[in-house]
Amino acid sequence: MELLEKKCISCKGKREPLTKEQINDLLPKVNEWKVVDGKLNKTWKFKDFAEAGVWLEKVKALAEAENHHPDIHWYYNKITLELFTHSIKGLSEDDFILAAKINEL
Repeated sequence: MELLEKKCISCKGKREPLTKEQINDLLPKVNEWKVVDGKLNKTWKFKDFAEAGVWLEKVKALAEAENHHPDIHWYYNKITLELFTHSIKGLSEDDFILAAKINEL
C-alpha cells in the first residue's frame, strides 16, 4: 500500500523506531525530505508571510486528521517542518505517511 493511502496509527502501544534500512527505503517516497539529526525535515519558501500562513493552516488540518503533528519552525515566508515520533524516540512509518500527504498540499 502506498504512503498516501495509509493512515497514521495511534502512537499508543509498543512500537520500535524504523531501522536505518527501513528509513532508506522510505526516503525516496517523500521527495525532498531529508533526515536531519534523526528527524524527517523539509523547508518551504513562500511569497510572503500571509501565503505561508494559508499553507500552514492546511498542514494543521491534515495533522489533526492524521493525529500526527510536526514540529514547526516559521520564519516570515519560510517554514521548516520536522517529523519525529516522540513516543518511540525515533522515526516511524507515520512520519513518512504524513510527509507524503504534506507533499500533496
